[in-house]
Amino acid sequence: MEKQLGSKARHFPVTTVFKQDPQKSEGTQVTYRIPALIYNGENKTFLAFAEKRKTTDDTDADVLVMRRGIWRDGVVEWDMTHECLSSASLPNHRSMNPCPVYERESKTLFLFFITVPVGVSEHKQIKENKNQARLCYITSKDTGKTWSAVTDLTADVIGEQEKNWATFAVGPGHGIQMKSGRLIIPAYTYYFTSGTSPTSHAFAFYSDDKGSTWHIGKCVDGESNECQMAEIIDDDGNSKLYCNARNRSGYRNEALSESKGKDFKSSSVRKLTDTGNGCQGSVLSFAPDHTSEKTWLLYCHPADKRKRMSLGVYLNKCPSDLSGWGSPVILHEGPSGYSDLTQCGDGKHFACLMECGEKSELERIGFVLFEHKEVI
Repeated sequence: MEKQLGSKARHFPVTTVFKQDPQKSEGTQVTYRIPALIYNGENKTFLAFAEKRKTTDDTDADVLVMRRGIWRDGVVEWDMTHECLSSASLPNHRSMNPCPVYERESKTLFLFFITVPVGVSEHKQIKENKNQARLCYITSKDTGKTWSAVTDLTADVIGEQEKNWATFAVGPGHGIQMKSGRLIIPAYTYYFTSGTSPTSHAFAFYSDDKGSTWHIGKCVDGESNECQMAEIIDDDGNSKLYCNARNRSGYRNEALSESKGKDFKSSSVRKLTDTGNGCQGSVLSFAPDHTSEKTWLLYCHPADKRKRMSLGVYLNKCPSDLSGWGSPVILHEGPSGYSDLTQCGDGKHFACLMECGEKSELERIGFVLFEHKEVI
């Protein structure tokens, strides 16, 4: 197994949140994929989201599910069962790519996702240059106990741009709210023009009015696919938006925005490697010192260069320098895939929701709680 040099292995207990369930009598294998995680500090609640699929295939995705965990005395107590989010759907569509974000002033939790007609694959849309995905969200005012009806933003937000999109998706994983109040939903599209083949580019959906209206930022230069974003703040309180995206070059596409996501400039630094043909990764900014706004970055991704193994957490203490990433601390040694990071309210703890297993990363979605000092 070829891990990045200098990786550190420690023991981190993993709690199973969603588990693969073979339905032998029905000839199917219910699988949970594409984790997303958010933490509400007011009631010490974790909400874990995932896609429930009839098989492991993308085209067999079905509904979004959620499981709630309460953090008490250093231990997370999870509900006995998960909940199917029935309102997060459109008729005859499958729901995919959960992407939660919390609007702090109105105390509203948005859960963004896409829906795709049943049986229509991403490959088919790209081959035909015809987008069939829809941009949707539901909201909750009570930490996921009840949810609104679905809102479909596709026509109002994407509009005429859709004619040049072969397909698109959000995240997957969490969105963010910047200190200015701007909400950011990371996304990517397969963009094409007349006579060209579609290529994938990351970008941001953003809102400056607490989620009432949404807009589209410009695409990141260069191939960039599934992505997450984080706000980085320097010693002087200046803010930039950082984007970390999957691609097939062998290295992550890292980009910075000085316009809060309206446009991005890709970095030429190639420090973070990608895995095989690429894998989704998670990124999170946090303030290590509560006396200052200055932030550091955490990044989570399989540390093996060839295949999805050994999920590692990387730290960058100087995010404006994209060559400043350290060696990974390994959260799970075995098969590992998609992940999502969140910070807990005390500023000392972080959590990761991840695809993992013993023989395959599709066996379960696990939860790991770790301390600030364990990754420094």
